[in-house]
Amino acid sequence: MTDKELISASLKNDIKSQKALFDKYKNSMKALCFRYTGNNQDAEDVMQEGFILIFSKLKNYKHEGSFEGWIRKIMINVALKYIKKKKKLYTEDIKTIYNLYDKNQDAISGMSSDELLNLLTQLPVGYRTVFNMYVIEGYSHKEIGQMLKIAESSSRSQLAKAKNMLKKLIIELYSHNG
Repeated sequence: MTDKELISASLKNDIKSQKALFDKYKNSMKALCFRYTGNNQDAEDVMQEGFILIFSKLKNYKHEGSFEGWIRKIMINVALKYIKKKKKLYTEDIKTIYNLYDKNQDAISGMSSDELLNLLTQLPVGYRTVFNMYVIEGYSHKEIGQMLKIAESSSRSQLAKAKNMLKKLIIELYSHNG
């Protein structure tokens, strides 16, 4: 069945269609939630909460743009609310944001996705959140600032610090494995 058919049947409370929609998107949404929360239990909680919200708002989906994009936006918002509720976002302004161009891009390209994901989970929640939103989800610093209720400069600062920390973690990883 297509997403449109599954959505239509789900709106009629067809349990099999609801399960099919959930099964189709659960893995990608859990991965998204994990990138924000940093652990499986919290990712599972966020994903469950997100799907409850998705099914309660399914009637609002207008079939404009991709359904997965609509789901992702809801999951990101649920993850951000969860993070704010469970943990304090660590944000701070700095006067100078360093240029973090890394000449050793080969180190990153040689890493597996699991190794990269593991490094991301080691970032403080504020750094990880901004890094995910900017680098992976493609939000601008202005949008991130609005969504997290922080200054645009704080978003830039958090991203710079996340990149610095990732750089150090990669260097550390390769110095132990090299």
